[in-house]
Amino acid sequence: MTEEKKANSRPSSGGKLSVLRQHPIFRELESDALDQLCRYAKPTTLKRGATIFSKGDPGSSLYAVISGTVKISVSSPDGRNAILNLISAGEIFGEVAVLDGRERTADATANTNCEILVIDRRDFLPFVKSQPVLAMKFIELLCDRLRWTSDQVEQVILQDLPRRLASALLGLTEKQKGDAASRTIAITQQEISEMVGMTRESINKQLRAWAARDWVRLEHGAIVLLNPEPLRGLAGSGESTDE
Repeated sequence: MTEEKKANSRPSSGGKLSVLRQHPIFRELESDALDQLCRYAKPTTLKRGATIFSKGDPGSSLYAVISGTVKISVSSPDGRNAILNLISAGEIFGEVAVLDGRERTADATANTNCEILVIDRRDFLPFVKSQPVLAMKFIELLCDRLRWTSDQVEQVILQDLPRRLASALLGLTEKQKGDAASRTIAITQQEISEMVGMTRESINKQLRAWAARDWVRLEHGAIVLLNPEPLRGLAGSGESTDE
């Protein structure tokens, strides 16, 4: 994470404690252990577009998002991009390379202005060894990641555009931390196309068809789910519709 891409760093002990205590990985820790972990966590504020790490970098740190969104992505030599995940406030990322000590498998970028916690691997690994319950939690987390990856591969290989797009929108809605009633997803059509592996033109055509049915509303840099039930039915069925 280069210095020129950082915004100002500032203490945020309350934010640190809150995001770690509420995370399912850490919330069962004893108070003294949680306090110790907070001492290791260094808060950093990043501007949108800042590189957190790049594919091939050493896995030297674990990260947690306090506010904003982090994009996990990969790119091809010809310039094509694929978004693997969007990490929201309250979630952690970068754990695989931290645990196995190998290189990063993707790029991590600040998708919005955001504040993150950075925990150095040299502090984190001894801490995990001293907390057996935490080690088991990370095994569960890695299993969840594997199941999620399998689901993503299944969608790309077996599902058509409407089902993939419906599943992606519903998944992003579930991760929203703000006003749940609004069902507003802050994402561009280019970003959603990179998530589902289809062209932006195809995404736009499908979204406009759904907008005509009042299932969604398209806004600048955002998609609002007006009626998620038809999308849930579509995501869970084998049916296809381009209308």
